Amino acid sequence: MIEKGGDNGMRIAHGSPVTEQGTATGRSESSQNEGVRQYWDQEACGTYKSVVGALPELSREWFAQVEQHRYAMEPFIHTFAQFPAHRGKTMLEVGVGAGTDHLQWARAGAVCHGVDLTQRAIDTTRAHLALHGLSSLLQRIDAETLPFPDASFDVVYSWGVIHHSAHPEQIIREIRRVLKPNGTFIGMLYARHSLVLFKLWIKHALLKGRPWRSWTELVAHHMESPGTKAYTLPEVQRLWSKFSSCDTRQILTPYDGNRFPRWMRRLFPDRWGWFIVITARK
Repeated sequence: MIEKGGDNGMRIAHGSPVTEQGTATGRSESSQNEGVRQYWDQEACGTYKSVVGALPELSREWFAQVEQHRYAMEPFIHTFAQFPAHRGKTMLEVGVGAGTDHLQWARAGAVCHGVDLTQRAIDTTRAHLALHGLSSLLQRIDAETLPFPDASFDVVYSWGVIHHSAHPEQIIREIRRVLKPNGTFIGMLYARHSLVLFKLWIKHALLKGRPWRSWTELVAHHMESPGTKAYTLPEVQRLWSKFSSCDTRQILTPYDGNRFPRWMRRLFPDRWGWFIVITARK
């Protein structure tokens, strides 16, 4: 998570299709998502200097450091994604970033497809998989219009990506469309009522004499790419209301607890957490 003006944490991304060789087909992104694309095209998710240091870019050691940091900060990803359980299934990841989770899907034997709003993420993910002798059909595409037929995938996965789009509800409609009957969505969105946003409010509202600023405004202007969104649990349920079932869980993360004393962190409940994890069935 990277607050605007911050220097560490986690970046998350996702946008004209590209072939496996990386040739653009010419589709133009939504103008509202252009600022999002420009932001995330600076560096792929999780590959900032505070994590990789001076390691050679795209080297095995560089990717290993990115992976180590991601799962140290978000170890629960494996619990929720259950990568090995989806062996042989067709899987689409919306927002591949540095390919860290995409590698886990490929290692687990899923038939992998991935889309991202940025060419940097596509190139980084392709290089990451190639180091391990693995591959995926990767395309640069705005996920508000997915280039796949109806009922194409057993699983769609998107961890911390959809809330960066100008129209998250359109991505969710597209996800439902491309899922097979009884297919599964697994993903995460940011939670508005969280310690992360409380700290953002203190810094950018209270201490600047503007305590009336809403948390919605703060996350849109001070968290990662322009227009970032955060949700309540009922709002997430409404977004996935067309699915036959939707299980949500708010969880506390290391991003919530940093800058608080260790003894105090142990007292924080999950309902103050920054992540809402979603498992929905078509």
